[in-house]
Amino acid sequence: MDNEGPSRTALTTAYARAYHQIADRPLILTDPVAARLLGVTADELTAWAEPTGDRRGVEVDDRARRLFFAARARFAEDCVAAAVAAGTRQVVVLGAGLDTFAYRNPHPELRVFEVDHSATQAWKRQRLVAAEIDCPDTLTFVPVNFETQLLAQELESAGFIRSAPAVFVWLGVVFYLTPGAAQSTLDYIAGQAEPVEVILDYLQPAVTDEDRAHLKARADRLAAAGEPLFSYFTPDDIAAQLHALGFTDVEDHSAAALIDSYLDGSTQFDGEPAQALRASRMLRATKRS
Repeated sequence: MDNEGPSRTALTTAYARAYHQIADRPLILTDPVAARLLGVTADELTAWAEPTGDRRGVEVDDRARRLFFAARARFAEDCVAAAVAAGTRQVVVLGAGLDTFAYRNPHPELRVFEVDHSATQAWKRQRLVAAEIDCPDTLTFVPVNFETQLLAQELESAGFIRSAPAVFVWLGVVFYLTPGAAQSTLDYIAGQAEPVEVILDYLQPAVTDEDRAHLKARADRLAAAGEPLFSYFTPDDIAAQLHALGFTDVEDHSAAALIDSYLDGSTQFDGEPAQALRASRMLRATKRS
């Protein structure tokens, strides 16, 4: 991650969500804030999507990944809405990056804690001011340097209630952590008052030579950008890990199935785009008495 601002992957995800608003129909995720936060227009996004466009270091024309970014955010927000309806009043967005849920939050009773590196949050807050996007009273920024600070301590200092139910949204992060670091965070989440939910995406290891080559190329690109991949899980292994922590309900989806669930199965991917989605999975785990 650049110490002066958000990571390349955080920017890519935000640009993809913004371009989704103008490039895809039907919409999976309605996010009118993304483009404003980035300070880009629809014409600029369209120009960058052209083969010869200036993409400013981010890719907006990868339709498969763009739809997955939209679908994983929509899935998380749908899960949060269901939890709020059941009485939960806290959501923690781990590695929030340039996520915009807090600024579109339709639940006035829900407190949102955005957890991220201080440099990312400083850049984001500057952009929020420049774009005249209001920070609601329900939002709390929680800057955490995971190398030197404890998540539990920083959340508690920010007013998070450990003894009350909560949802933890953890998107686009787990695969950049070592298995031990991911386990430590899951341990913390599992200790929250019940009911508690965690919504996360992860990468599964490749099973064919073709997929292994594709995944290695992806990992090499990310490592060259300073964001190496560290963790892969099979669905069975991560489910066993969550069950061992007391999570009773584990819901797991492939990326393609998740996208199709929002588009009534009408989206078809061929060749490279389909392959780009094979490693990605989306998971929701619930722990309740």
